[in-house]
Amino acid sequence: MASRTSSPLVHPDTDDLDLFKIMSALTDETRLTIVVTLSVSPGLACSGFTQDVTASVLTRHFRVLREAGLIRQHDVGTRRVNTLRKEDLDQRFPGLLDLVLKESVGRVEPYVNAECA
Repeated sequence: MASRTSSPLVHPDTDDLDLFKIMSALTDETRLTIVVTLSVSPGLACSGFTQDVTASVLTRHFRVLREAGLIRQHDVGTRRVNTLRKEDLDQRFPGLLDLVLKESVGRVEPYVNAECA
């Protein structure tokens, strides 16, 4: 099936993951909430997230997370499915994602009513 976009989705290789890009991406509360949500509900489509922002703003947040290497996206029909790159992150920066998730407790809550793709 054809992709939703005319240009391919960019995902950095594991060896190219940059700690400072990752940490920069996580400084935004919406992006941190997306990461926390994907940790408890992997495989969510973009449309499955409770939105308190416009669709275009949410799309930008997903792009920042993808380009930093925190998430992987792929198209399934008309839906864009998101997963955390936990294995890649653990390989490059062991324990980083676990620490981020631990430190996010009490700071952000996963989106509720998120539907899997």
